[in-house]
Amino acid sequence: MRNYEWEAIVSCNTAFDGQFFYGVKTTNIFCRPSCRSRTPLRQNVQVNGSAEFFIHQGYRPCKRCQPDAEVLPDPKQHLIRNAKRLIEERYQEELTLQTLADSLYISPYYFHKTFKELAGKSPAQYVAEIRIAAAQALMNEGTYSIAEISSLTGFKKPSHFSRVFKRLTGESPSNFRQKVLK
Repeated sequence: MRNYEWEAIVSCNTAFDGQFFYGVKTTNIFCRPSCRSRTPLRQNVQVNGSAEFFIHQGYRPCKRCQPDAEVLPDPKQHLIRNAKRLIEERYQEELTLQTLADSLYISPYYFHKTFKELAGKSPAQYVAEIRIAAAQALMNEGTYSIAEISSLTGFKKPSHFSRVFKRLTGESPSNFRQKVLK
C-alpha cells in the first residue's frame, strides 16, 4: 500500500472513491476510501483497484459506504427516502416536523429544507397527501364513517380533515364518498 492510499483512508478522502478499495483482513470487510468507519490498523489493510477482487477473496461489502453499489449513495436522497418511508408507515400518528426530525436524527430546519428541496413539497404537505390517499382508500371500502376515517388517518378533528380533503381533492369527503358508493 502506498502512502497516499493510506492517507486517503485515514482522512476519508472522497477524491479517491472509485480509484481503489481497501479490505480489512481481520474483519473480511471492504470499503471505499471515503468510508467513515473506524480507521483500521495499517498492517491489516489490503488495497486493490476493484471491488470484484475483494468479493472473490471472500470479503463482504461495508454496509456503511456500500462499495459494491454502482453509484455512491446520495445522503440527501437517502434521507428523503427514509423520511417518506417513515411517514407512510406512521401517518396515523401525530407527525410534527420535530417528531420526524428526531426520528431521523437531524435538525428540524435541515430536514424541512432538504425535504422541500428534493421532494418539491414540505413534509407537512406530504403527510397530508398520504393521509388523504389512505382516507380515499377507506372510503372506497364504505365501512367507516367520515369521522372514523378522519381519526384512522391521523387527523385530530373531522373539520380539519374535511378542509384538507377538499383542498387536496377539490371536493368534500361526503361528495367523494357519494361518488364512490354509487
